Amino acid sequence: MDSDDGATMPKTRVLVIDDSNTIRRSAEIFLKQGGYDVFLAEDGFDALSKVNDHAPALIFCDILMPRLDGYQTCAIIKRNSRYADVPVIMLSSKDGLFDKARGRMVGSQDYLTKPFTKDQLLEAVRLHLKEDAVVSQN
Repeated sequence: MDSDDGATMPKTRVLVIDDSNTIRRSAEIFLKQGGYDVFLAEDGFDALSKVNDHAPALIFCDILMPRLDGYQTCAIIKRNSRYADVPVIMLSSKDGLFDKARGRMVGSQDYLTKPFTKDQLLEAVRLHLKEDAVVSQN
């Protein structure tokens, strides 16, 4: 157990949406090592209820998923005024310009190519949560 001097800071919540168990588990391990509170969803429908239940500060969203793909999932999240400002980072095994542009069109802030390293994942979180903190202070 971690012992702090009295007050414990709540951990930043991060949601990882991916239909691949391997990617979800890898991201979970990396993010927990980075000190984040991690929630997992295996598809877009699962993700929408988790967003509502846990109000994450940042979301990683796979593009190619069954039932509701990452673009649709991101668009639905962004249409909800409560979550419109939550950074969404798209995950894909393809590193194409079209995918990146389409992700931006539905409101994603960034794009990470799979497989990613622990450093790439944590850097993306730091970058987008720092930007978010600067934006919310203005």
